[in-house]
Amino acid sequence: MLLVDTNVLVDVVERDPAWSGWSVAQMRAQARIQKLIINPVIYAELSLAFGTVAALDDVLSELELTLEEVPRPALFLAGRAFRRYRQRGGNKSNVLADFSIGAHASVCGHTLLTRDRGRYAAYFPGLHLISPPA
Repeated sequence: MLLVDTNVLVDVVERDPAWSGWSVAQMRAQARIQKLIINPVIYAELSLAFGTVAALDDVLSELELTLEEVPRPALFLAGRAFRRYRQRGGNKSNVLADFSIGAHASVCGHTLLTRDRGRYAAYFPGLHLISPPA
C-alpha cells in the first residue's frame, strides 16, 4: 500500500503550479500498482483546505483514497522519533504529525509518497519513499 503524504495531496487539491504535475503523475502511476491510503493525521491536516467533512470525503473518494487507522505501535514509534528529533536539537513543535505519518508507513511496511524526503529518511531509515529527485 502507498501512504500519500499531506503535501502531495495539497499539491493536487490546490493545483500547486510548481508541484501538482509531479504529484498527480505519481499518484496516477502508483494507483495502477497499489492501493492509495491516508491516515487520520493526514485527513486532519488536509481538512484545512475544505469547508465541510462531506467536501473532503468527496475529494478523497474521487482520488480513490482509503482511510487507514494508525496502529498503536506506530504511534509509539512516532513519539520515540520525535524525542530523537528534539534531542538532536530540533526545535519545531509542529512536526509530530510528520513523525506519526512516517511511523505509520514504517510499522505497516507501506511506501510513503512525499515531497519531504529529508526528515522521513533521517528518522525512518528503512522506510521506502517515493519523492522528487534531490
